[in-house]
Amino acid sequence: MTLQELRSKFLAYYEKNGHAIIPSSSLVPENDPTTLFTGSGMQPLVPYLLGQKHPQGTRLVNSQKSFRSGDIDDIGDNRHTTFFEMLGNWSLGDYFKKEQLPQVFRFLTEEVGLDPKRLYVSAFIGDEANGVPKDAEAEAIWKELFASKGIDAKTVDIGSEARGAEIGMQGGRIFFYDVKKNWWSRSGIPANMPAGEPGGPDSELFYEFDFIEHNPKFGAHCHPNCDCGRYIEFGNSVFMQYKKNEAGGFELLPQLNVDFGGGLERFAMAANNTADIFGLDVFADLISTLETKSGKKYKDADGKENEYTAAFRVVVDHIRASVFLIGDGVIPSNNERGYFVRRLLRRAIRYWDKLGINEGGIASTVDALLESYKDAYPETYARRTEIKAEIETEEQKFRTTLRHGLKEIEKIFVDLQSQKKDVISGIDAATLYQSYGFPVELTQELAKEKGVKIDMDGFHAEMKKHQDLSRAGSEKKFKGGLADTSDMSLRYHTATHLLNAALRQVLGDHVGQKGSNITPERLRFDFSHPAKMTDEEKKKVEALVNGAIEAAFPVSFREMPKEEAEKLGAIHAFGEKYGDVVKVYTVGDEAKPFSREFCGGPHVSNTKELAGPEGKARFVIQKEEASSQGIRRIKAVLA
Repeated sequence: MTLQELRSKFLAYYEKNGHAIIPSSSLVPENDPTTLFTGSGMQPLVPYLLGQKHPQGTRLVNSQKSFRSGDIDDIGDNRHTTFFEMLGNWSLGDYFKKEQLPQVFRFLTEEVGLDPKRLYVSAFIGDEANGVPKDAEAEAIWKELFASKGIDAKTVDIGSEARGAEIGMQGGRIFFYDVKKNWWSRSGIPANMPAGEPGGPDSELFYEFDFIEHNPKFGAHCHPNCDCGRYIEFGNSVFMQYKKNEAGGFELLPQLNVDFGGGLERFAMAANNTADIFGLDVFADLISTLETKSGKKYKDADGKENEYTAAFRVVVDHIRASVFLIGDGVIPSNNERGYFVRRLLRRAIRYWDKLGINEGGIASTVDALLESYKDAYPETYARRTEIKAEIETEEQKFRTTLRHGLKEIEKIFVDLQSQKKDVISGIDAATLYQSYGFPVELTQELAKEKGVKIDMDGFHAEMKKHQDLSRAGSEKKFKGGLADTSDMSLRYHTATHLLNAALRQVLGDHVGQKGSNITPERLRFDFSHPAKMTDEEKKKVEALVNGAIEAAFPVSFREMPKEEAEKLGAIHAFGEKYGDVVKVYTVGDEAKPFSREFCGGPHVSNTKELAGPEGKARFVIQKEEASSQGIRRIKAVLA
């Protein structure tokens, strides 16, 4: 079963069961300074899970593009990818466990055709210290579902993963794990949750690859959460059931929500009974092309991995992730999101070279890759020429960087020789990597030729400092239309709408929003424009925005069909996908507005609020600069 077939089957099944299909959000979260990338299907829906009304209703389903930068260094095994799609269905105060677990079970066993004997599930064991009970309801539902397939589902209380390795499967089908595995909240375990925060138990789905033998290096015994590869977790139903009260206890939420997320690629692994994620159709075709170009084989004739297997995986994973990131407007650079695209592409080029491919460059794979996604993501497919151009440019830059890096490492060798040392310091190795894009693997190869070693512990320590910062910025779990809803952030969010409208008035209708970032201290706004703004243009934009603030325009919103919104002239981000019903914010008079945009909100209720409590704040452009080719960036404040 292909990814396209499985994605379509999932969406059609839930649509038939009363769910509205909502489009995937961009990989670049809108107006969220807490996270660099969308890393789960839940992120764009958090405001609705916390009570805000969704324009599409109370039952939703989609397949969300996701990217996790923290997984880059894990690529090379048979399970991890940096880019993936998250299949998701949600109930916003509609149905709960008794409906959720049966519908996902029926989808797997009846629509996809999975053998129920290969399915295992987990549930929450409870947290006695915090007064949260064991999820006996989920256990009872699962027992009934397995019994309908002739399976006597034995329950095993495991608790921690460490205990799982000690006691093993014990003939179980339903496994209870502790708060570290089967509890969800924004703050983690119940003890860390502040008063008023929602949370709840979850129930995970596992598929068994019965042809894989347990590897004792992961523990004496196997269990569903073991990392040996025999079992793979491919879906999780989160039940937002509780709210922590002021006394430290838990009470039921007035609105009980369901959030299901399952990796599309992992679903496909189960559907195709393949333990190698790179054996799926979107990867297999690319790998076959690389085999032809390189003259090397992805695996040996007996199906076992060889010295080149990891290189094939890195190339195809990193190219796919880069294609979708660039498609969503992230251009290779040394800063923030662009840094990760640059890192992905340069790592792909390094392993491309390791495969000994001399024909063409990595951009030559883009057309074949996007052919598999043209129906699901036509907006990305339409940008394939632009995406290829960015990748080609980056490869040319990196080839030049490699030459410069070789000069730098030669200087290090000379210094070591003069000092009669034979170890490259961790700091030097990290600098070669971070400042020159020089892969440490290449540094190691060259060092070996010179009879020199590398302080790899020192290198990893330096890289860990960088990765810790990266993870803190990019692996947050949550996202709303606006992550920080403080008064200042709301004011800056509304200011971006005024700025967008003013730029279009001054520069022309070709201006389109290409991204924004808002904190309580400032706003940053990226937009399409081919040239640097003149001082006069910047002054005109400031005057228009400040005029709108002084005019005390009302800010209102309406939910309406997308077609109606477009007829009204509401503008939206280029390439962004929207549902059939959208929320539109209007600044000013409905008949002749200053601004009208598709937006999830929230905003201030009147533009005069942007002037602050004393009514003296003014909109000031602090900086206007190039963000990437054809994209300008404004940093502005209300001061």
